[in-house]
Amino acid sequence: MTIFITGTAGFIGFHLAKLLLDQGHTVHGYDGMTDYYDVRLKQARHALLRQYPQFTATEALLEDDATLQAAVAAARPSAIVHLAAQAGVRYSIEHPRAYIDANIIGSFNVMEAARRQQVAHLLMASTSSVYGANTDMPFGENQKCDTQMSFYAATKKANEAMAHSWAHIHGVPITLFRFFTVYGPWGRPDMALFKFTKAILAGEAIDIYNHGDMWRDFTYVEDLVRAIALLIDAVPPPTEGRQPAQAIEGDSLSPVAPWRVVNIGNSDKVRLLDYIDAIEQCLGKPAIRNYMDMQPGDVPATWADAGLLQRLTGYRPQTEFREGVRRFVDWYQQHYAPAR
Repeated sequence: MTIFITGTAGFIGFHLAKLLLDQGHTVHGYDGMTDYYDVRLKQARHALLRQYPQFTATEALLEDDATLQAAVAAARPSAIVHLAAQAGVRYSIEHPRAYIDANIIGSFNVMEAARRQQVAHLLMASTSSVYGANTDMPFGENQKCDTQMSFYAATKKANEAMAHSWAHIHGVPITLFRFFTVYGPWGRPDMALFKFTKAILAGEAIDIYNHGDMWRDFTYVEDLVRAIALLIDAVPPPTEGRQPAQAIEGDSLSPVAPWRVVNIGNSDKVRLLDYIDAIEQCLGKPAIRNYMDMQPGDVPATWADAGLLQRLTGYRPQTEFREGVRRFVDWYQQHYAPAR
Protein backbone atom coordinates (compact mmCIF):
# COMPACT_ATOMS: atom_id res chain seq x y z
CA MET A 1 0.00 0.00 0.00
CA THR A 2 1.15 3.55 -0.71
CA ILE A 3 0.52 5.95 2.15
CA PHE A 4 1.01 9.73 2.06
CA ILE A 5 1.99 11.16 5.46
CA THR A 6 2.25 14.84 6.31
CA GLY A 7 4.74 15.70 9.04
CA THR A 8 7.25 12.89 8.44
CA ALA A 9 10.12 14.96 9.86
CA GLY A 10 8.05 15.49 13.00
CA PHE A 11 7.98 13.36 16.12
CA ILE A 12 4.89 11.22 15.47
CA GLY A 13 5.10 11.30 11.67
CA PHE A 14 8.66 9.96 11.76
CA HIS A 15 7.68 7.02 13.97
CA LEU A 16 4.60 6.22 11.88
CA ALA A 17 6.55 6.34 8.62
CA LYS A 18 9.24 4.06 10.05
CA LEU A 19 6.66 1.54 11.26
CA LEU A 20 4.85 1.45 7.91
CA LEU A 21 8.13 1.18 6.00
CA ASP A 22 9.20 -1.71 8.24
CA GLN A 23 5.87 -3.36 7.40
CA GLY A 24 6.71 -3.13 3.69
CA HIS A 25 4.51 -0.20 2.68
CA THR A 26 5.54 2.64 0.39
CA VAL A 27 5.53 6.04 2.09
CA HIS A 28 5.65 9.50 0.59
CA GLY A 29 6.34 12.11 3.23
CA TYR A 30 5.58 15.82 3.27
CA ASP A 31 7.08 18.27 5.75
CA GLY A 32 7.57 22.03 5.95
CA MET A 33 10.77 21.73 8.05
CA THR A 34 9.71 24.81 10.02
CA ASP A 35 11.95 26.26 12.74
CA TYR A 36 9.42 25.93 15.59
CA TYR A 37 12.17 23.83 17.14
CA ASP A 38 15.68 22.74 16.13
CA VAL A 39 15.51 21.84 12.44
CA ARG A 40 18.55 19.58 12.84
CA LEU A 41 16.40 17.11 14.76
CA LYS A 42 13.88 17.07 11.90
CA GLN A 43 16.68 16.63 9.37
CA ALA A 44 18.07 13.69 11.36
CA ARG A 45 14.66 12.00 11.38
CA HIS A 46 14.26 12.42 7.62
CA ALA A 47 17.79 11.17 7.05
CA LEU A 48 16.92 7.90 8.80
CA LEU A 49 13.76 7.50 6.73
CA ARG A 50 15.63 8.16 3.49
CA GLN A 51 17.62 4.99 4.13
CA TYR A 52 14.50 3.07 3.06
CA PRO A 53 14.26 2.74 -0.74
CA GLN A 54 10.45 2.90 -0.60
CA PHE A 55 10.49 6.34 1.10
CA THR A 56 10.34 9.64 -0.76
CA ALA A 57 9.54 13.08 0.56
CA THR A 58 8.58 16.59 -0.42
CA GLU A 59 9.75 19.45 1.77
CA ALA A 60 7.22 22.29 1.55
CA LEU A 61 4.56 23.99 3.66
CA LEU A 62 0.99 22.74 3.79
CA GLU A 63 -0.09 26.24 2.79
CA ASP A 64 1.75 25.76 -0.53
CA ASP A 65 -1.32 24.23 -2.11
CA ALA A 66 0.09 23.75 -5.61
CA THR A 67 3.08 21.78 -4.30
CA LEU A 68 0.94 19.71 -1.96
CA GLN A 69 -1.61 18.82 -4.65
CA ALA A 70 1.17 17.85 -7.09
CA ALA A 71 2.90 15.68 -4.47
CA VAL A 72 -0.29 13.80 -3.57
CA ALA A 73 -1.22 13.34 -7.24
CA ALA A 74 2.23 11.94 -8.03
CA ALA A 75 2.18 9.56 -5.05
CA ARG A 76 -1.33 8.22 -5.84
CA PRO A 77 -1.82 6.99 -2.26
CA SER A 78 -4.48 4.64 -0.98
CA ALA A 79 -4.56 6.56 2.30
CA ILE A 80 -3.41 9.92 3.64
CA VAL A 81 -2.38 10.37 7.27
CA HIS A 82 -2.34 14.07 8.13
CA LEU A 83 -0.08 14.68 11.13
CA ALA A 84 1.62 17.96 10.22
CA ALA A 85 0.42 20.86 12.35
CA GLN A 86 1.51 23.80 14.38
CA ALA A 87 1.62 22.24 17.83
CA GLY A 88 1.93 23.62 21.33
CA VAL A 89 -0.68 24.99 23.73
CA ARG A 90 1.45 27.80 25.15
CA TYR A 91 2.93 28.85 21.80
CA SER A 92 -0.60 29.35 20.45
CA ILE A 93 -1.20 32.17 22.91
CA GLU A 94 1.66 34.23 21.48
CA HIS A 95 1.51 33.17 17.81
CA PRO A 96 -2.14 32.39 16.97
CA ARG A 97 -1.85 33.20 13.25
CA ALA A 98 0.60 30.33 12.76
CA TYR A 99 -2.20 27.99 13.84
CA ILE A 100 -4.64 29.43 11.31
CA ASP A 101 -2.10 29.02 8.50
CA ALA A 102 -0.98 25.47 9.30
CA ASN A 103 -3.94 23.92 11.11
CA ILE A 104 -6.87 25.48 9.27
CA ILE A 105 -5.64 26.40 5.79
CA GLY A 106 -3.11 23.57 5.66
CA SER A 107 -5.65 20.98 6.79
CA PHE A 108 -8.18 22.21 4.23
CA ASN A 109 -5.57 21.72 1.50
CA VAL A 110 -4.99 18.14 2.66
CA MET A 111 -8.73 17.45 2.69
CA GLU A 112 -9.02 18.82 -0.85
CA ALA A 113 -6.14 16.59 -1.98
CA ALA A 114 -7.93 13.57 -0.51
CA ARG A 115 -11.10 14.51 -2.39
CA ARG A 116 -9.31 15.05 -5.70
CA GLN A 117 -7.41 11.77 -5.49
CA GLN A 118 -10.40 9.83 -4.11
CA VAL A 119 -8.31 8.16 -1.43
CA ALA A 120 -9.83 5.21 0.36
CA HIS A 121 -9.24 6.75 3.80
CA LEU A 122 -8.08 10.12 5.17
CA LEU A 123 -6.84 10.05 8.76
CA MET A 124 -6.21 13.30 10.63
CA ALA A 125 -4.62 14.14 13.96
CA SER A 126 -6.70 15.89 16.57
CA THR A 127 -5.81 16.22 20.26
CA SER A 128 -7.04 15.46 23.76
CA SER A 129 -6.95 19.24 24.26
CA VAL A 130 -10.33 19.45 22.48
CA TYR A 131 -11.93 18.12 25.69
CA GLY A 132 -11.00 21.47 27.23
CA ALA A 133 -12.87 22.23 30.45
CA ASN A 134 -14.58 18.82 30.57
CA THR A 135 -14.16 17.17 33.97
CA ASP A 136 -16.01 13.87 33.46
CA MET A 137 -13.15 11.38 33.04
CA PRO A 138 -12.03 9.21 31.43
CA PHE A 139 -12.80 11.25 28.33
CA GLY A 140 -14.98 9.47 25.78
CA GLU A 141 -15.37 10.31 22.10
CA ASN A 142 -19.10 10.97 22.42
CA GLN A 143 -18.75 13.62 25.11
CA LYS A 144 -19.72 17.15 24.17
CA CYS A 145 -16.55 19.16 23.43
CA ASP A 146 -17.36 22.85 23.20
CA THR A 147 -15.14 24.42 25.87
CA GLN A 148 -11.63 24.46 24.40
CA MET A 149 -9.10 26.26 26.63
CA SER A 150 -6.39 27.12 24.08
CA PHE A 151 -6.32 28.45 20.55
CA TYR A 152 -4.40 25.34 19.51
CA ALA A 153 -7.26 23.16 20.77
CA ALA A 154 -9.80 25.40 19.03
CA THR A 155 -8.11 24.91 15.65
CA LYS A 156 -8.09 21.15 16.17
CA LYS A 157 -11.79 21.13 17.08
CA ALA A 158 -12.38 23.18 13.92
CA ASN A 159 -10.54 20.47 11.96
CA GLU A 160 -12.94 17.86 13.33
CA ALA A 161 -15.95 19.91 12.19
CA MET A 162 -14.39 20.69 8.80
CA ALA A 163 -13.64 17.02 8.25
CA HIS A 164 -17.19 15.99 9.17
CA SER A 165 -18.70 18.35 6.62
CA TRP A 166 -16.16 17.18 4.00
CA ALA A 167 -17.01 13.54 4.62
CA HIS A 168 -20.73 14.30 4.40
CA ILE A 169 -20.56 16.42 1.24
CA HIS A 170 -17.92 14.50 -0.71
CA GLY A 171 -18.11 11.00 0.75
CA VAL A 172 -14.42 10.94 1.72
CA PRO A 173 -14.02 8.45 4.61
CA ILE A 174 -12.30 10.33 7.45
CA THR A 175 -11.04 9.23 10.86
CA LEU A 176 -9.70 11.71 13.39
CA PHE A 177 -7.66 10.59 16.38
CA ARG A 178 -7.36 12.46 19.65
CA PHE A 179 -3.83 11.99 20.98
CA PHE A 180 -3.10 11.98 24.72
CA THR A 181 0.31 13.38 25.81
CA VAL A 182 2.60 11.48 23.46
CA TYR A 183 6.21 10.93 24.54
CA GLY A 184 9.21 8.81 23.64
CA PRO A 185 12.52 8.77 21.70
CA TRP A 186 12.98 11.47 19.06
CA GLY A 187 10.49 13.65 20.95
CA ARG A 188 10.04 17.39 20.48
CA PRO A 189 12.38 19.69 22.46
CA ASP A 190 9.41 21.81 23.62
CA MET A 191 7.73 18.89 25.38
CA ALA A 192 8.03 18.29 29.11
CA LEU A 193 10.04 15.05 29.05
CA PHE A 194 12.68 16.52 26.75
CA LYS A 195 12.87 19.82 28.64
CA PHE A 196 13.02 18.14 32.05
CA THR A 197 15.72 15.68 31.00
CA LYS A 198 17.86 18.40 29.45
CA ALA A 199 17.51 20.72 32.44
CA ILE A 200 18.20 18.06 35.09
CA LEU A 201 21.38 16.96 33.32
CA ALA A 202 22.50 20.60 33.11
CA GLY A 203 21.73 21.26 36.77
CA GLU A 204 19.04 23.78 35.85
CA ALA A 205 15.61 24.21 37.42
CA ILE A 206 12.49 22.74 35.84
CA ASP A 207 9.18 24.64 35.82
CA ILE A 208 6.33 22.58 37.28
CA TYR A 209 2.95 24.16 36.62
CA ASN A 210 -0.07 24.17 38.94
CA HIS A 211 2.40 23.37 41.74
CA GLY A 212 2.59 19.80 40.50
CA ASP A 213 -1.14 19.10 40.72
CA MET A 214 -1.27 17.89 37.12
CA TRP A 215 -2.36 14.52 35.73
CA ARG A 216 -1.77 13.21 32.21
CA ASP A 217 -2.51 10.08 30.21
CA PHE A 218 1.05 9.59 28.95
CA THR A 219 1.04 7.60 25.70
CA TYR A 220 4.22 6.02 24.38
CA VAL A 221 4.86 6.99 20.77
CA GLU A 222 5.41 3.48 19.42
CA ASP A 223 2.08 2.39 20.90
CA LEU A 224 0.42 5.42 19.34
CA VAL A 225 1.70 4.84 15.80
CA ARG A 226 0.82 1.15 15.99
CA ALA A 227 -2.75 2.25 16.75
CA ILE A 228 -2.73 4.66 13.79
CA ALA A 229 -1.43 1.95 11.45
CA LEU A 230 -4.24 -0.37 12.53
CA LEU A 231 -6.85 2.37 12.10
CA ILE A 232 -5.86 2.79 8.42
CA ASP A 233 -7.84 -0.38 7.72
CA ALA A 234 -10.76 0.61 9.98
CA VAL A 235 -12.45 2.73 7.31
CA PRO A 236 -15.69 4.45 8.37
CA PRO A 237 -18.45 2.94 6.20
CA PRO A 238 -20.69 5.03 3.92
CA THR A 239 -24.08 5.93 5.30
CA GLU A 240 -25.90 3.86 2.67
CA GLY A 241 -26.37 0.20 3.51
CA ARG A 242 -25.33 0.30 7.17
CA GLN A 243 -26.85 -2.51 9.21
CA PRO A 244 -27.77 -2.12 12.90
CA ALA A 245 -26.21 -5.50 13.56
CA GLN A 246 -22.85 -4.11 12.45
CA ALA A 247 -22.91 -1.28 15.01
CA ILE A 248 -19.93 -1.06 17.36
CA GLU A 249 -20.52 -0.30 21.02
CA GLY A 250 -19.74 3.32 21.84
CA ASP A 251 -18.90 4.15 18.24
CA SER A 252 -18.51 7.83 17.35
CA LEU A 253 -19.44 7.07 13.72
CA SER A 254 -21.53 9.90 12.31
CA PRO A 255 -25.10 9.05 11.24
CA VAL A 256 -24.74 11.31 8.19
CA ALA A 257 -21.13 10.82 7.05
CA PRO A 258 -18.31 8.24 6.82
CA TRP A 259 -16.58 9.98 9.74
CA ARG A 260 -15.50 9.04 13.24
CA VAL A 261 -13.17 10.23 15.98
CA VAL A 262 -11.06 7.85 18.08
CA ASN A 263 -9.11 8.40 21.30
CA ILE A 264 -5.56 7.07 21.37
CA GLY A 265 -4.33 7.04 24.95
CA ASN A 266 -2.85 4.72 27.55
CA SER A 267 -6.09 4.67 29.58
CA ASP A 268 -4.12 5.55 32.72
CA LYS A 269 -4.06 8.87 34.60
CA VAL A 270 -0.51 9.54 35.89
CA ARG A 271 0.50 12.27 38.33
CA LEU A 272 3.06 14.66 36.85
CA LEU A 273 5.21 14.44 40.00
CA ASP A 274 5.41 10.65 39.59
CA TYR A 275 6.52 11.21 35.99
CA ILE A 276 9.27 13.56 37.20
CA ASP A 277 10.31 11.01 39.84
CA ALA A 278 10.75 8.45 37.04
CA ILE A 279 12.99 10.84 35.08
CA GLU A 280 15.11 11.47 38.18
CA GLN A 281 15.50 7.74 38.79
CA CYS A 282 16.62 7.12 35.21
CA LEU A 283 19.13 9.97 35.32
CA GLY A 284 20.32 9.22 38.85
CA LYS A 285 20.05 12.90 39.62
CA PRO A 286 17.40 15.00 41.41
CA ALA A 287 15.60 17.85 39.71
CA ILE A 288 15.70 21.43 40.95
CA ARG A 289 11.97 22.06 41.14
CA ASN A 290 10.40 25.46 40.47
CA TYR A 291 6.71 25.21 41.33
CA MET A 292 4.52 27.65 39.42
CA ASP A 293 0.87 28.59 38.91
CA MET A 294 -1.19 27.06 36.10
CA GLN A 295 -0.39 28.42 32.66
CA PRO A 296 -3.16 30.07 30.60
CA GLY A 297 -4.80 27.61 28.23
CA ASP A 298 -3.64 24.53 30.11
CA VAL A 299 -5.83 21.94 31.85
CA PRO A 300 -5.09 20.10 35.12
CA ALA A 301 -5.90 16.58 33.93
CA THR A 302 -6.46 14.36 30.89
CA TRP A 303 -7.40 10.68 30.83
CA ALA A 304 -8.56 8.62 27.85
CA ASP A 305 -11.19 5.97 27.46
CA ALA A 306 -9.54 4.01 24.64
CA GLY A 307 -12.23 1.34 24.48
CA LEU A 308 -13.38 2.31 20.99
CA LEU A 309 -9.85 1.95 19.64
CA GLN A 310 -9.68 -1.55 21.08
CA ARG A 311 -13.07 -2.52 19.67
CA LEU A 312 -12.10 -1.25 16.21
CA THR A 313 -8.58 -2.71 16.07
CA GLY A 314 -8.19 -5.25 18.87
CA TYR A 315 -5.37 -3.10 20.28
CA ARG A 316 -4.79 -0.49 22.92
CA PRO A 317 -1.59 1.25 24.10
CA GLN A 318 -0.02 -0.44 27.09
CA THR A 319 3.55 0.76 27.72
CA GLU A 320 3.97 1.61 31.42
CA PHE A 321 5.18 5.19 31.79
CA ARG A 322 8.35 4.35 33.74
CA GLU A 323 9.47 2.01 30.96
CA GLY A 324 8.68 4.65 28.34
CA VAL A 325 10.64 7.29 30.25
CA ARG A 326 13.61 4.93 30.50
CA ARG A 327 13.59 4.39 26.73
CA PHE A 328 13.49 8.14 26.11
CA VAL A 329 16.34 8.85 28.53
CA ASP A 330 18.46 6.12 26.92
CA TRP A 331 17.84 7.69 23.49
CA TYR A 332 18.52 11.22 24.74
CA GLN A 333 21.80 10.32 26.37
CA GLN A 334 22.94 8.52 23.24
CA HIS A 335 21.75 11.16 20.75
CA TYR A 336 23.09 14.10 22.72
CA ALA A 337 26.18 12.42 24.16
CA PRO A 338 29.01 14.94 24.56
CA ALA A 339 31.75 14.67 21.96
CA ARG A 340 34.82 12.87 23.22
